[in-house]
Amino acid sequence: MNRKLIVSGTLVLLLVLSTGCGQKPQVSPSNGVTQEQVGADGNSDSQSPDNEQGSNNGQGHAGDSDSGQSGNGANQETGGNSVNEKKTAKIETYFSDDQMLELQKVEQQITYTSDEDKYLAALKALQSTQDQKLFPLWGKAVFNSAKLQNGKVAVDLSLPNEARLGAGGEAMALDALKQTLFQFSEVKSIQLLVDGQQVDTLMGHVELEQPLTRN
Repeated sequence: MNRKLIVSGTLVLLLVLSTGCGQKPQVSPSNGVTQEQVGADGNSDSQSPDNEQGSNNGQGHAGDSDSGQSGNGANQETGGNSVNEKKTAKIETYFSDDQMLELQKVEQQITYTSDEDKYLAALKALQSTQDQKLFPLWGKAVFNSAKLQNGKVAVDLSLPNEARLGAGGEAMALDALKQTLFQFSEVKSIQLLVDGQQVDTLMGHVELEQPLTRN
């Protein structure tokens, strides 16, 4: 009887000790941290794949936004510098009638990019007309340049043989040129040059008093 009690008490004691040992945390032999603590710390320190992808995506969008803004700024800057607006003006031009007896006034529109180009555009308007009954006295001439300085327009032109007229035609051509340029209030006088050289006559009939002035 006593023996049975001793054996039963021993079994109960072993069972209690075994249960207590099972509840103790296991210790890592390297740093003394329990496996339960390692698992908890590992989960808290590591980021999930979804979080990492979200972080990378956020950085990618920010980069795209910055590059888009800088690109738009560059385009606006380039566009602003490359635009040159054209100007237009209605002027009076002069042509001969089909009998070469008198000048006829025709209103035309010219296009130019700067005020310096306005005078050359006006002279080139003397070279053609849509009215078949009118004759362009400067149709065969070549206007090289027309520059204004201190109220004087220096006109450089070339005169091929086919551009030269008789005495009456030369006089009318000069009148047409003067009336066209003197309609601009800032023009006080006109200096005529042929291929860059000052001349006393354009076509050999009318003597020039340089510079030409308003009547």
